[in-house]
This record gives sequence, C-alpha cells and structure tokens, in this order.
Amino acid sequence: DDDDARAMRLLAHNMLACNAKGVVNGFPLKIVPKETREVEVDFNAEFLTHMLPKMEWSAFVNAAKEIGLEGLPSEIPDDAASDEEFLRTFHHALLEVHVEEGTLVCPESGRKFPINKGIPNMLLNEDEV
Repeated sequence: DDDDARAMRLLAHNMLACNAKGVVNGFPLKIVPKETREVEVDFNAEFLTHMLPKMEWSAFVNAAKEIGLEGLPSEIPDDAASDEEFLRTFHHALLEVHVEEGTLVCPESGRKFPINKGIPNMLLNEDEV
C-alpha cells in the first residue's frame, strides 16, 4: 500500500548521508529508532543478488543492529547468490523492517534528522547549506 512506499527501510538508509556544510564524512547515519514495524514483502532472490554489490555492507550490518536485527554476517558470503538462508536474512533486514519514528544522526557533526511516519527529513537549515 502507499504507506509501504514511504517507509524508511535499510535499503534507503544505505544511500543517505549528511550533506551539511563542512561535513566531510556524513555516512553512515546512525539510526535511533523510536518505533519500527515489520511488513511482509515478497522474496525475490534475483533482486537481492543484484543489490548486494551496491550495498555498503558494514554500514548495513551496523544499521540492522541499531534497529534490533541480528544474524547478518560481517562480510557477504562468497556463495551469497546460492545461500537462501543468507538471502532471506538479508531480505528481511533490507525490505521488511520499517523505521516509522526515530532519528538519523550524522556521524561527524551529530546533526539529527527526524524520521516521522516513515519519512526521513534530510532538509538542511539555510545556515547548513
């Protein structure tokens, strides 16, 4: 439904960074979740295999831990494309857990970006641009 399209998932988090003036290393943003929900999404091994090389893996694993998910390996397995258990764990963390309310925090400046109703607000104030 429409709510799912707006959901803050780890898929989106892996591509977000703080771009405030003067920030050199605004990635990865720390997640401080207040409310999460799980939504079942159809499993698609081909999509997951396609996404793996695009992921900043260590940031993804840390973000998963920040929202209470365990079980992801510290490195992508060599046989990831054929390891269904790994792909299902990756799928769950990437697509099925939505951060509804919380905060994203810049790792360098500590600037906080609110997540409201599943939407991260990354807008900067005039003096931050």
